[in-house]
Amino acid sequence: MESSSTYLDASAKIFIIDDSYYNLDFLSIILSDSGYEVVAEIDSEIAFEKIISCQPDLIILDVIMPKINGFELCKIINLEPLTKNIPIIFTTSLSDTDQKVKGLNLGAVDYITKPFQKEEILARIQVHLRIRQLNLELEKQKQKLEQRVQTRTAELSQTLENLKQTQLQLVQSEKISLLGQLVAGVAHEVNNPIGFIATNLYHAKNYVEDLVDLVQLYQQHFPQPGAVIDSQIEEMDLEHVLKDLPKLVNSMKLGTDSVRGIMQSLRSFSRADGDEKKAADIHQGLETTLMILQHRLKPQPNRAAIQVIKKYAQLPLVKCYSGQLNQVFMNLLANAIDALEDSFMSSKKERKNLQIHIGTSLEQERVIIQIVDNGMGIPKTTQNEIFKPFFTTKPEGKGTGLGLPICQQIIREQHGGSLECISFPGKGTEFLISIPL
Repeated sequence: MESSSTYLDASAKIFIIDDSYYNLDFLSIILSDSGYEVVAEIDSEIAFEKIISCQPDLIILDVIMPKINGFELCKIINLEPLTKNIPIIFTTSLSDTDQKVKGLNLGAVDYITKPFQKEEILARIQVHLRIRQLNLELEKQKQKLEQRVQTRTAELSQTLENLKQTQLQLVQSEKISLLGQLVAGVAHEVNNPIGFIATNLYHAKNYVEDLVDLVQLYQQHFPQPGAVIDSQIEEMDLEHVLKDLPKLVNSMKLGTDSVRGIMQSLRSFSRADGDEKKAADIHQGLETTLMILQHRLKPQPNRAAIQVIKKYAQLPLVKCYSGQLNQVFMNLLANAIDALEDSFMSSKKERKNLQIHIGTSLEQERVIIQIVDNGMGIPKTTQNEIFKPFFTTKPEGKGTGLGLPICQQIIREQHGGSLECISFPGKGTEFLISIPL
């Protein structure tokens, strides 16, 4: 028959449930002749288990049956995840509209009215098998689309993460580059006058010593220089001048040496790293950073001084990018100072024991660096967020949220180490750096 040949799927399996042998035989013959695989069952009680077992493409179900009627069995089929998507066509001799609506509400897709008409049966089955096939294809496409969305989302997330990491690297490189240029410029401008002063102080010291010796020699050979000179000596307190003038010159020399030392520390701190790691003294990097931050450790009008307690172990030189490690030390120590200042300001009573502990140790070919403050600590709700780019708890304009992510990137990716944060709210925070030798 032409109408049935337009949809002929040898794999289509139809399950028939009817308490009449005549109806079962009639439907089985029609469907088998049309090329469908047919499974028939007269007992509605065991039909459900067979449906689960054979997984048909369509079910033809009689409404009025003993034991379990068609409506009840339809409800059972649609509650089972393995069978709920199988289309169900009711067969009935009833023409009651309410009964038909009830069946459709229970999940049936159509009705075939008795006595059966062959062309009607085949046409309805063909339509619903086609709809089922389209639904299955739609579900496959949906799953493929969901998979593509998940894959694309994962790719975009990874791309976003890569962009963030690249941005961090650019920010880090730009900061180091700008800092290096700034320090080089300042060092050049400061070193010239400091060098000029230091050179002149060297000669001035010799001149002062010679003049002092000459005055003392005059005093020995001319103990009575006259009333005018005696009056001038008394007025200017010559004895004090002769003692204090060399001290002043020495103090100025110490000042210029100190400025030179600070400029050398700045150059060491901000020097650009090459392509290869070089052996460096970790303690020297920590001390250089502390020297640069010295002004923030001193007493302030609204707080006491911050005490730095150091416990350094005997460490070998470490192959590293020392400029990048100095940047990590600077960020962690500056954060510790910020935390102590915030803690002091928020404390109701004056705190005089603001402390930062810095410790180093050697454990299994790895250098461990601890930086601990006794501030208010980090809330548990934000401890997992602090290493995420652009996350910050500081007021606008005071923090960018890039410091700790850059530190973690330097330690992890550039040095193959780890950076951990251990914080106890109300007690303080510890940052633990571990890098291989």
